[in-house]
Amino acid sequence: MATEQRAQGQCLCGSVVISIPAGDAGISVCHCRMCRRWGGGPAMVVHAGPGLRIEQGGGLVSRFASSEWAERAFCAQCGSHLFYRSLADDAHYVAAGLFETLPGATLTMEIFVDAKPDWYAFVEAGERLTEAEFLARMGAAG
Repeated sequence: MATEQRAQGQCLCGSVVISIPAGDAGISVCHCRMCRRWGGGPAMVVHAGPGLRIEQGGGLVSRFASSEWAERAFCAQCGSHLFYRSLADDAHYVAAGLFETLPGATLTMEIFVDAKPDWYAFVEAGERLTEAEFLARMGAAG
């Protein structure tokens, strides 16, 4: 049986180590107000599905119920953002900056582009969705 290849990342202080399935990493950017307040800028995440593993420091992973449908996790020691987890499907969106390398990573999607401030822009846009377009795709529109 082949061993699954995994990408490993860590928080700023190194106390929390996580891994995700390795492979072509699509980086998504979220410009929503909540993500910008959480991190001081847009969230840049890699979709790990339910495949996230906390390899070390699980007791330091603090979780915050940021909405009725999701939670955000951070290191209780250094405050590094770790992941956003969808409660509906247990999908994890892991902070891309935790990884030294993500072979094959590309910017594939920007969401909540209508909430993006005017003072920054990404050159490699990939797919771009407004809040309404994104929520409609997720089946969460009104």
